[in-house]
Amino acid sequence: MVKYLLFLLLGLMLTFQTDYREKRAKMVQQQLRGRDIDNPSVLAAMMEVERHQFVPDEIKGLAYEDRPLPIGYSQTISQPYIVAFMTQALNPEPDDKILEIGTGSGYQAAVLAEIVDSVYTIEILPELGKNSRQLFRKLGYENIMTKIGDGYKGWPQHAPFDGIVVTAAPEQIPPPLKAQLKEGGRMIIPVGPKNNIQQLQVIEKENGKLKKRTVMSVRFVPFTREPD
Repeated sequence: MVKYLLFLLLGLMLTFQTDYREKRAKMVQQQLRGRDIDNPSVLAAMMEVERHQFVPDEIKGLAYEDRPLPIGYSQTISQPYIVAFMTQALNPEPDDKILEIGTGSGYQAAVLAEIVDSVYTIEILPELGKNSRQLFRKLGYENIMTKIGDGYKGWPQHAPFDGIVVTAAPEQIPPPLKAQLKEGGRMIIPVGPKNNIQQLQVIEKENGKLKKRTVMSVRFVPFTREPD
């Protein structure tokens, strides 16, 4: 009887896992390939990273829907398409070192970590920073370095970075992030007013100068700073 119950439990667990994988495959096919995500490394990373691990237990069933989801502390995990789009816009390479501002749930960092050599991610909210650090350890992401602090300042000790991704919207691009972007590197960042429509910008550094282009209108949570 005990063996039967264990076998039944194992079967239910495998069914549960398969269901998530099927949902993830459907997400990649319909939400990403079905639009304009065509970078093979990005598609592979989005298929590999289990988004349901990065959302609260009570909404895991919604993890692969095409929308942002609340993760507590007035923060959200971005919709899968936006994560894939921002990753693809960086044009990441296997040897790259990437800086992420706004760890949040940790999902964007995990997607990047599947592609690049190392990810340095900063979160200003201690609760989220600690939670994501524990999750990275649990999932085996040894190439993600975490820090709790003010992302406006970047992480100068590890600069310059091949790419910088910002997952909250400042009204202006922080000067320290401009300085920490490597020559030939790219930054993707939403810029605009709080609680309103912002512009997602791709910044490229060429000969010490920044070239900007707007790629879409978005709505991100506001960029949070430490008090003066």
